[in-house]
Amino acid sequence: MFGNGDERPSNRSANPHIQDVIAVGRRQVIAGGAALGALAFLGGMPAIAAAAAPKGNAPAFQRRSRLPFGAVGVTRADAITVPDGYTVDVFIPWGTPICGSYPAYLEDASNSAEDQAQQTGMHHDGMHFFPMDARFKGRKSDHGLLALNHEYVDSALLHPNGPSVQDGKRTKAEEVRKEINAHGVSVVEIKRNARGDWAVLPSARNRRITGATPMRIEGPARGHELMHTRYSPSGTTTRGTLNNCSNGYTPWGTYLTCEENWAGYFASRDAELPRHLERYGVGTAGRYGWETVPGDEFQRFDATTIGEDARSDYRNEPNTFGWIVEIDPFDPDSTPVKRTALGRFAHEGLVFAPAKAGWPVVCYSGDDSQNEYIYKYISRDRYRPLRDDSRLLDEGTLYVARFNPDGTGDWLALDFEDASFQQACLTAGVQFRDQGEVLINTRLAADIVGATKMDRPEWGAVHPDTGEVYFTLTNNSARQEANAANPRSPNPYGHIVRWREDGRNNIGTTFRWDLYLLAGPESDSRDPRGRSLDQDNVLASPDGLWFDDEGRLWIQTDMSGSQLSAGPFGNNQMLVSDPKTGQTKRFLVGPTGAEITGITSTPDFRTVFVNVQHPGEGSTPTQYTSVWPDGPRRRPRSATVIIRRKDGGRVL
Repeated sequence: MFGNGDERPSNRSANPHIQDVIAVGRRQVIAGGAALGALAFLGGMPAIAAAAAPKGNAPAFQRRSRLPFGAVGVTRADAITVPDGYTVDVFIPWGTPICGSYPAYLEDASNSAEDQAQQTGMHHDGMHFFPMDARFKGRKSDHGLLALNHEYVDSALLHPNGPSVQDGKRTKAEEVRKEINAHGVSVVEIKRNARGDWAVLPSARNRRITGATPMRIEGPARGHELMHTRYSPSGTTTRGTLNNCSNGYTPWGTYLTCEENWAGYFASRDAELPRHLERYGVGTAGRYGWETVPGDEFQRFDATTIGEDARSDYRNEPNTFGWIVEIDPFDPDSTPVKRTALGRFAHEGLVFAPAKAGWPVVCYSGDDSQNEYIYKYISRDRYRPLRDDSRLLDEGTLYVARFNPDGTGDWLALDFEDASFQQACLTAGVQFRDQGEVLINTRLAADIVGATKMDRPEWGAVHPDTGEVYFTLTNNSARQEANAANPRSPNPYGHIVRWREDGRNNIGTTFRWDLYLLAGPESDSRDPRGRSLDQDNVLASPDGLWFDDEGRLWIQTDMSGSQLSAGPFGNNQMLVSDPKTGQTKRFLVGPTGAEITGITSTPDFRTVFVNVQHPGEGSTPTQYTSVWPDGPRRRPRSATVIIRRKDGGRVL
């Protein structure tokens, strides 16, 4: 929610909201007399509720459970809670030395900005494990590279006594530099010993990518006049990546980090903001006040028009953020690349459909802000296995989703050359000069074609066998309209939507959709079988999603405020759901104040890595609201946790 670092809502279009679509679809189903499950719409997707229910008085068929663990109960304990038979180890918390001179973490937060550039950053988020034996399809499970995001910083904990501010301005450049260095990505070489314990290796591959690391710009927006800045008059480079939330990884073995709530880092005092700033919620003051510090490395966060043209100031600096950034984890000297063909918005992540040789690659991303959209990208050229195919992310078509009341959906092209797009622009009275400008203004382009507003679309996941796509809609506290299918006004609990593409290998432009799960208390929720959630699986604000290799869906939550402090949900958690049966169980509960986010595993599935972000959120140097992971009177630190079975077998 905004105030905790989320973007200001900025969608003022009249496009229909997903809840309006659900309401119409529900009325049509009822009028047609269709006997479907409580959450399924029409016949395009099988209704799990109907399939799971026993007929007549016959007992339900009891198949072997694919969730062979006892569900963890709701708890507010300041610890990691997992089922019996599992172990949890804390790994690479904020401040772990990983490169350079390997400076040790100092509990009093007196590490320098340069130290921080050689240590893991703050607030771990999305991540991926890359086996060391092969860049493309490695199977090595005891040695690899762990790449992970660091979404934002908690300035009160990052410095010995919090940030230094006077008259609303930051007074110490070193503190701001440290905050910039605590953002970004860590790449860490890790190895498992014979006992199953993991350790960080001192390796030339270990790397920190920060909010100041030089980046290359590729795709249709490369060199565009709206990308020109004082730092890069040609509009082909920029510095840093910020607010790296969820992630992705490519079929050719590279890591993708996604810039989510980046707009709040910038400020502009211009009386009238251009559409490429206004539509993204850039305000008059930055979230951390970095723009108030003298010096070019900080003044780039001031997007006010002060020079004769864009090459003499940083009015266009925000346009160089909001992208997907590709990183080669195996080459520590490589330059990260911002892939502009994938669109500019608050990217929560990027998830690929299974790549097939000789077919285009297909990937999906959500725009994590209230009333924003879900996007799909189809490459122009075809995938070739065992090659570096990064060029596929530079030329292709970006689409945005429209969900129809009858359970169908359409992918609407955001393509300057497309006749339908040109007609939509003409009808709306909006002009773009080229595809680069369309992508810099992705949100506006999606408004114009009539995309469906969503309740904060966050992580996506594609089923490895069926190709079905699942997305979390975390919540939308601003929505006031109630409807028959979701009679909550506003919608504080969220849900999970899924769809099946009509085209082979996910390349079509139509789909069929339904709701997989409706989060909330037992009295106001539905599980995938059409039943109310219960003590084994009650949840709110679903966020992270991930499929394991056997097609089980792992769901992580990001509750805050009253959802955490009171009510039936306890601390944030991670659940496992089986789409085959609809069975869903709680697997893990996190410590006080923490978000559970980021998940990956080794190929043998004997180790699962999960991130615990901002434990004790809101702590100060004099009052820590969590003692996790280091104990009493120690600063709470975001960290990765390693989950294993005590018997050494597969986690599930």
